[in-house]
Order: sequence, then C-alpha cells, then structure tokens
Amino acid sequence: MFASEAGTTTIEAGVLDILRHERTRALSTREWKFRLGAHGLAIKDVKGKQVVTSLPKGVELGVLPAGIA
Repeated sequence: MFASEAGTTTIEAGVLDILRHERTRALSTREWKFRLGAHGLAIKDVKGKQVVTSLPKGVELGVLPAGIA
C-alpha cells in the first residue's frame, strides 16, 4: 500500500469523464462505486476526502471533485 498524500495530484480528463458518465447512470452512490469497479477504479476515504484510486495497484489518482459525488 502506498502512503497517502490525499489529493496532491489531479485526475486526468478521461477518468473524470468516466466518473461523471457512470454517476449519471447509477441510481445510488453504492451502485456508482460498484460500476466504477468495472473500469478498474475505486473511491476511498483519506483524511476526510474522497480519493479516486486504481484497483489493480491502489495508486491514488486524485481527490474526487465535489460536483461529482
């Protein structure tokens, strides 16, 4: 597991598009997080922030923007 910096990086535009698209299709937050798993993404809480991570290695991709969740 990697040490958390809680959002020192920005999320790539392609990943943000996936997050937004899947959020519009999901009926609940729980379903949305499940759908993200199909894309190899996950969301975890780090120091009070929601951080997007990649599932295979757990690499943090950045802090989830407030307008998406």
